[in-house]
This record gives sequence, structure tokens and C-alpha cells, in this order.
Amino acid sequence: MDKIRLTQFAKGSGCGCKISPDTLHSMLGGHSASLGFADLLVGPTANDDAAVLRWDGDMAVISTTDFFTPIVDDAYDYGLIAGANALSDVYAMGGEPLMAIAILGWPVDVLPLEEAQRLMEGGREACRRAGIPLAGGHSIDVPEPIFGLAVTGKVKLEYLKTNSKAKEGDYLFLTKALGTGLIATATKMNKAEDTQIKAAIESMSSLNIIGTELARMAEVNALTDVTGFGIAGHLLEVCEGSGLNAEISLEKLPLLPDIARLIDDYCMPAGTTRNWRSYGERISKVDGKTLMLLADPQTSGGLLICVSEEGKNKVQELLKEKGMPSEPIGRMTAKEKGPTLRVEP
Repeated sequence: MDKIRLTQFAKGSGCGCKISPDTLHSMLGGHSASLGFADLLVGPTANDDAAVLRWDGDMAVISTTDFFTPIVDDAYDYGLIAGANALSDVYAMGGEPLMAIAILGWPVDVLPLEEAQRLMEGGREACRRAGIPLAGGHSIDVPEPIFGLAVTGKVKLEYLKTNSKAKEGDYLFLTKALGTGLIATATKMNKAEDTQIKAAIESMSSLNIIGTELARMAEVNALTDVTGFGIAGHLLEVCEGSGLNAEISLEKLPLLPDIARLIDDYCMPAGTTRNWRSYGERISKVDGKTLMLLADPQTSGGLLICVSEEGKNKVQELLKEKGMPSEPIGRMTAKEKGPTLRVEP
């Protein structure tokens, strides 16, 4: 077999495979979050990153799962990225991972088992970087490669962060640059430069461990990670949960290299259209190029931070120390009629 390109064996890629927000809402409609369990602090109707259950005294257990088809061609990188992406949900709740188990689907008669082995090595490396064991898992024979993790974590209740507690006037920060969906699609179309692919892999492979530090800041009111619904979709979830509007500045959004060229070349994932159909009417009028950026499905994206004015400088200093984007991209605003999310130049 010639050099294997895993992205050619999947219809979608990465978190671009996610079911659109409106379709997901219809599928889960009417599902009760409490179900009689008073200790379930964050459940299925919260539109949050993970489930949270009060466990013992001031401690809670975090539980999450995430998996997807290949976002890159190399099996090891695929496993590493999928692992980092799944772990991110725990960090987005302010928690610490404890252990993970693998979710693997592999076309046994199509792709070499050695590639699946390399994929698992990538997943183990993500867990090693998080300081936890990959303790087991489950595998099935399927037409397309699928990989991810189910992760268990812990959090002190005083440090628990959700996406629904933002306050009016909060500054918005994003810890990773946008554009992974565009680069992944360009890779499948043979239009991505090696420097772009390298930058995207480096970004997607990095763990959002900073979430644990951010959660210890009382001035950080809300936290979420930006994945398959794009920066606009996940910010709208913050708005909905918090009963607020938001505004962002396009020129302040951090971007991966040469994203404008990929937009001009129309390297748009199918998930972008699905996302925009779900929530575009809630956003102020933008042109097609802006749409492609705001709704671009991110894989293992950054953390979206909502922090009060009193904590703005503290968060900026931490982000600078970590080498992350440190300029605010917008603010939370009062709830009012008109677009929920206002996009400024």
C-alpha cells in the first residue's frame, strides 16, 4: 500500500463530524437533566462540556467522552489530537483528569493494524502528558476509523466552572488560534501548506491544562472549550446559559497561518454550513468570508474565558506566561433585542 492518508478514509474530519446544534437539540429534546438525581450538578440540558456529579463533601466527579474520524493523515498525530480533545472537556470544567479509556473503531480489512497501534500510542501519549493512565477501552470493526477517549476527572466544587455563569462586562479571551477546520479540509484537498499543517497539529495536540489554573481565579466567571460548533456556536451557548449577549472583534481573533488564503480557496468543511444554518440568524450580518471563520468547526480548540474587569490583567499575565493569545477578543453585554452575538470589524 502507498503512504496511507487517513483523512481519505473518512467523510468528515475531527470535530467537523459533530451533529449540528439544532439537530442535536431536536434529538435530545425533552430529556430531563435531573431525573431525580439531586447530586447531578451538570447534566444533559446544560449544553456544557461534561457531566458533573457531587461525590463526597466538597468534591465532584467529571465525566465526558469525545471521539471522531481522522483530522490528520498520520495515525500517531490523530491519536494524540483525539486524546487532547477529549481531555479538554475536563479542563474546561476547571477539573483534573484521573483516568481515561479508549474508544476505537477500525476498518480491520482495509487499514493495517500497525496503523491502529500507532494511533493508540498517540492516545497514550496524550494521557501521559495529562499525568493519567489510559486504563482500557473498547474497539469495533467499522467502515471508517474512529478514535477518542472517555475521561473521568475530579474538581473541587469551589473551582467548578460552567459555560452559564458569565457576567455582563466580562472580557472574552481565547487560548488557541482558529482555523483547524479550514486547514483539515485544505489538507484533504491538497491545498494546505506544510507550515499550516504543522501549526494546526501543534495547536490541536496541546492540552488545555491551563483550565485548571484559570478555575482557581474567582474573577473567571465562565469557561468552555471551542470545538465543533465553532467560536460563534460555543459563544452563543455561553450567551444562552448566562442570559446575555456578546460582541467580538474580528481583528482580535487569533488565527492560524494564512487562513485568509484557505477561505479565498473555499476550503470550507461541511460542518461550517451545518453550524451556520443552526445559529446564523442569531448573529449580526456578516459576509461569507467572516461566516467561514466564525462557524469553522474546531478540533481540540482553545478555551473561551469569561473574566471580570478586575481579573482581566491577571488572566492576560497568565496567558502571556504560557505563550498563548493574550488580547481580549470581545465582551459579554446586556441581554437586549436584536442579534445575540454582534460581530465588529
